[in-house]
Amino acid sequence: MTLTEDLRLADAQARRVGIRGWAALVVLMLPVLLVSVDNTVLSFVLPEITLALAPSGTQQLWIIDAYPLVLAGLLVTMGALGDRFGRRRMLLVGASGFAVISVLAAFAPNAALLIAGRAGMAVFGAMIMPATLSLLRSIFTDRDQRRLAIAVWASMFSAGAALGPIVGGILLEHFAWGSVFLMPVPVLIPLLVLAPVLVPESKDPHPGRIDPVGILLSMLALVPIVYAIKEAAVNGLSGTIGLLVAVGLVSAVLFVRRQLAAEVPMLDMALFRRGAFSGAILVNLLSLMALVGFLYFVAQHLQLILGMGPLEAGLALVPGLAAMVVSGLVVVPIASRVSPRVVIPVALVFSAAGYVMVAAWAGRADAGGLVLAFVSLGLGIGAAETVSNELVLASAPPAKAGAASAVSETAYEIGSVLGTAVLGGILTAIYRAQLVLPAGLGDASAAAARETLGGAYAVAESLPETAAAVVRDAAGAAFDSGVAVTSLIGAGLVVLAAVIAATTLGRSRTAS
Repeated sequence: MTLTEDLRLADAQARRVGIRGWAALVVLMLPVLLVSVDNTVLSFVLPEITLALAPSGTQQLWIIDAYPLVLAGLLVTMGALGDRFGRRRMLLVGASGFAVISVLAAFAPNAALLIAGRAGMAVFGAMIMPATLSLLRSIFTDRDQRRLAIAVWASMFSAGAALGPIVGGILLEHFAWGSVFLMPVPVLIPLLVLAPVLVPESKDPHPGRIDPVGILLSMLALVPIVYAIKEAAVNGLSGTIGLLVAVGLVSAVLFVRRQLAAEVPMLDMALFRRGAFSGAILVNLLSLMALVGFLYFVAQHLQLILGMGPLEAGLALVPGLAAMVVSGLVVVPIASRVSPRVVIPVALVFSAAGYVMVAAWAGRADAGGLVLAFVSLGLGIGAAETVSNELVLASAPPAKAGAASAVSETAYEIGSVLGTAVLGGILTAIYRAQLVLPAGLGDASAAAARETLGGAYAVAESLPETAAAVVRDAAGAAFDSGVAVTSLIGAGLVVLAAVIAATTLGRSRTAS
């Protein structure tokens, strides 16, 4: 049976779910909330971590990047294993392990161990996200209901992102930075109790054999390339980076050839020949890259340059995160009547406008323009991601939902890595080039101030007030110079995503 015939058969057999199906959706939102809260909290706790653990500039990036880097390498494998062994089983194992490692990360005594903890969390996180999205595909076979369920799934990401800074801010006002990593624990208990009761197990009825070589090649295709991009952004090009890229590209070619030759492949490469699938994947990657680049600098600007507390900084971004939630839900009835090649580009116009507003706002001593810009950005991202994720699932047969979901999540995570590595790296490079420090600072203090914005503010705390103000002003001006440039790059990435959606989705329809 061809892929198209398989999809048509699935649509013909679709049934609408009742209250039990919607209750299962609520349960599946718990791990999504867990992961999304963790991601947002980290962005807001980074200034506190910088002051407490004194990471280098590279370590600071790694604290953020370790999780998505490892996750990107394992998502395809975990999605395929979920198809084989059961998606609910992978979800429960992943959520349990994620919470345990989070507790260990909470008490990390130095940056190196925190980075290791983030990597360990990624191993279990790779089991969670493909499982939740693919379970939605198996539960909601009716496309109208599935579209709404995916909108709720995407909105929960945004709601978790909104909740993370608020809860994290409250914790940071009263406890050490490690307390934010303890939040997964209360989410784990209801998940373990309710998921076996309400969420039906699903798997591929005809799975292929486990392919250790394919698993290894999938990791070698992703991890070296993502690592090379991160290192190039921070340290520039080198022979080692070229070697890493070569290893990744060769492994990717070998992985594709192996999947094409396999009778039952781990990842059906025919999916990528469908415009609705490949176009939606690229939209996810580019839009997340731009969004994460924004989140990388916004927490530092609000807390360090503007002097906000963690809670106040989190509340400042709530309107934008709420806009993501609302637009993701509002777009559902629109997407059932209008082609995605129209809906997604129109939505992303709002995001591009938001980034341009950030570039124009950079350097001002108030948060109002930034808040408004994030609202515009959130409106576009929320609507575009709902439509693109639905297209990814609708383009894959139910039996392969785990692998298809894993590809979508891989695009998310690679976008996250690129957002931090490329945009964060460009921002760091501009900051260092533009920073003009006053004479008289010791070599060690000057080096620390040039490493990161947090390092400059830590140095300022040890200086007399007049000298401290000079260092803070110089660091803020240099940082905002980088923000202006990276925001324009973010706008360009969103425009590119809109063009890809308009041209590659072709006649794809979001309607049943």
